[in-house]
Order: sequence, then structure tokens, then C-alpha cells
Amino acid sequence: MKKNRRINLVFLTLFLVISGCEEASFVKDPELQKLGSWMTGSFSSQEQAEADSNFYDIRLEMVPVWEDRDDAIWLYVEQAAASALDRPYRQRVYRLMRNDDMTFESAVFTFDKPLRFAGAWKDDLPLNQLTPDSLSERSGCAIILDYENGAFVGSTVDRDCGSQLRGASYATSRVRIEENVLTSWDRGFDSNDKHVWVSRSGPYVFNRVKNAGSR
Repeated sequence: MKKNRRINLVFLTLFLVISGCEEASFVKDPELQKLGSWMTGSFSSQEQAEADSNFYDIRLEMVPVWEDRDDAIWLYVEQAAASALDRPYRQRVYRLMRNDDMTFESAVFTFDKPLRFAGAWKDDLPLNQLTPDSLSERSGCAIILDYENGAFVGSTVDRDCGSQLRGASYATSRVRIEENVLTSWDRGFDSNDKHVWVSRSGPYVFNRVKNAGSR
């Protein structure tokens, strides 16, 4: 009986060690860390706006939150017109995870009364008053990404991302993430698949204007 207990204890210890290694390898995944690093920082479409009047000068801030968690990489995202930086029109939390050997996922979350956190990207501990269970996931709006030719490239899936913005029934997003450039094209469609809002000139191009992780 004692021998069986010792054997069971050994197997339990091995299981915990293996499980711990799998968890550690998840958060230390070099490609996932690269994705998080490339998405972290301050970005601007000013150069594009100056060259093409079809585009606005938009500022994009993305910073890590809840860095003590080991289940995923979490980012606070704030987007505002350069002329109204204190009134961001989009505030989100992204959860970055690896889906499988080939793909990654950037899930999108919202939270109540977002304007109370306007400018939180400057804080030492952004969104520290919130936890993941206080977020609402935008079901179907996750970006599925592949790493190819030195960039993360992906989009939403089919018509899964519902939207009511300006008469839309659903929205799509296509992105390309490089070390110092983020390219994003959001489009809205009605129930008949007709464009109801879109930048017909193409995607927005955001250039990095500050080193990743700086506040």
C-alpha cells in the first residue's frame, strides 16, 4: 500500500511539473511575445493623412495590462483623433493567444463607461482597477493571425462580427502587423453585403512614433 502511494505521488509530481512547463512555455512563446511587442507602443497615421485627405490623423496607443497573468497577453487599446486626444472614440482590451502551431488570436473586449479610463495608457499600471471578468467579449470579432514573411497578417472570420454602426449588420477587419507599422482596414456591411461604411482608399497605416512599452 505504501509503495502504491509513493508511485502515485511520483506520477502526481510529474504531472504538475509537466503542466507547469506547458504553462510557462505558453507565456514564453517567442512568436506570441513578438506579436505582443510589435503591438505595444504609440502609433500615428499622421504621415498618411498629410499625403491623402481621405484619411484622418489618428493616434493609437496600446499598452500591456495585468502583466502578472500567465493565461495570455492583455493589451489596453485607445484610439483618438489627433485633434481630440482626451476624447478617444475607441477603447478596447485585446487578449493575445496562440490558437495552434500556425495561428494566433487577438480577441476584442469592451468595458463599462470607458471614458473614465481615457488616457490610462500613460499610467504605470493601466486598467489596474479592472479584471478580465469585468470585460465583455465582442463575440465573432477576434482577429485570426498567421505569421508569414516577417509579419502577422489576418482578419475577422466571415460575417461573424456583428455591428450596428451607421446601419451596418456586420463588420470586417483586416490587419497587418510589422515591427514598426500597423495596417488596419475596417469595413461595415448591411444584411445584403453592401458597404455602408468603409475607407474606399484602402487601409489606415499607423507608424510607430515611440519605442514599444514607453509611457
